Amino acid sequence: MEKIANIAKNTSYFTIALVLQKIISFTYFTILARNLIPEDLGKYYFAISFTTIFAIFIDLGLANILTREVAKAGLSSGGLAQAGDRTDDISPQKLLSVAIAIKLPLALLSTLTVIILINLLDYQPLTRLLVYISSISMILDSFALAFFSVIRGFHNLKYESIASVIFQLIALVIGVTALKFDLGLTAVISAFALASLFSFTFSLLLLKFRWHLSLKPLYDRTAIKWLAVLTLPFALYAVFQRLYTYLDTVFLSLLADDRQVGLYQIAFKIILAFQFLPMAFTASLYPAFASYWQKNRKQLPVTFERAMKYLMIISIPISAGIIILAGRIILLFRPEYEAAVPPLRLAMVSLVFLFLNFPPGALLNACDCQKINTRHMAITLIASIILNITLIPKFGAAGASLTLVLSSLVLFTLNFLTVRRIIATKDKSLALTFLKIMLSTTLMAALIYILKSQLNIFINVIIGGAFYFGALYLFRGFRKEDVASIFLSFKKTI
Repeated sequence: MEKIANIAKNTSYFTIALVLQKIISFTYFTILARNLIPEDLGKYYFAISFTTIFAIFIDLGLANILTREVAKAGLSSGGLAQAGDRTDDISPQKLLSVAIAIKLPLALLSTLTVIILINLLDYQPLTRLLVYISSISMILDSFALAFFSVIRGFHNLKYESIASVIFQLIALVIGVTALKFDLGLTAVISAFALASLFSFTFSLLLLKFRWHLSLKPLYDRTAIKWLAVLTLPFALYAVFQRLYTYLDTVFLSLLADDRQVGLYQIAFKIILAFQFLPMAFTASLYPAFASYWQKNRKQLPVTFERAMKYLMIISIPISAGIIILAGRIILLFRPEYEAAVPPLRLAMVSLVFLFLNFPPGALLNACDCQKINTRHMAITLIASIILNITLIPKFGAAGASLTLVLSSLVLFTLNFLTVRRIIATKDKSLALTFLKIMLSTTLMAALIYILKSQLNIFINVIIGGAFYFGALYLFRGFRKEDVASIFLSFKKTI
């Protein structure tokens, strides 16, 4: 009972923090976009995207391994098995010390690579300075991630959840202050460095004084080799995913200009703002899939079908609504962002595929198909690179948005076709639900299009959303029992 209560508390902390974090983050982005012209916003997010790519080379999947192995080890201590062998007697202290020993040279190497590359690419002095400051965040965030990963292994998400919200608040307050007093982009991006310093310090102090762990690195060749072998599968996927997510911004800066980066960020940030919905949903879905794969495989297709239906129900109307209201949404920013309307409308098509990629990806991981997931991400990354190089010189931000649509479709197709070979998907049922959702969405879209020039955008959204769910319910696109049953299935797997 105590374990169930602990899982429930952790889930609540994480979900609430995720929602608050997204709200604060998008609020801050809106303030930035209202105060910065597209060119300056482009410089700002290029620096963050450029260093975020290299941040993955400091972690290389260590975070996942630390959480898993600390959870296995508990508070025990002892020796270490040979590289590649499973071990149950390695202590959390040894795991942490070895991880720090691995990360220190990786942090130095990644930082040097960032500095060398940004100078070889011959960017303006201001852009280079922004990248240097963002590199500080890159290093601090990577170590904070490792420290919180250890704390996760002790089945505690409370402190990490609190820290994630405070991080966003620090960035918001300092960033807005810098904008108010017109202190320049360097002061604005320094807000993130100070927020990262808080997360690093807070997580470090927790490990030292709450869990009494030493932060001294341990250069043990056998231990490093053992941890590297465990990390490799996670590292490949993490690198591919990070490159896929942030390379478009870097390509826009290289192949177009800072203005196109700024315009594209409108669409990119709106997509990120909605991603907490499938992320929170999948956090509950993954253990259900894993449990059914081991104990009740007949239930897998049922749960998968429901997950796909519910994410279609959420994503399709959001996508359609934003496409129709894109012009009104852009008015929330500066007039200079009017050119962001076409990229935003294009990118919103990808929102559906991005949402629907979560259940197939979770199911493949739950069914021990991590290598297939990694292969699919590699193929998608290659497709994204080719499309970006082809489309950005011709279409700028719209080209990056079109790339996002096509590459997310590639990933969804690969994942879904693989899932169909593992479980008997109910394609006819999914297709019927899709048609009902499209019919309801079309009616909603017509309504909000008629009302968009007559009503406040927020009132229009509320009316449109209520109309959509009412129409979908009448078309029997969902039932009360479906919602109750999927939440019951998650509860049973705890």
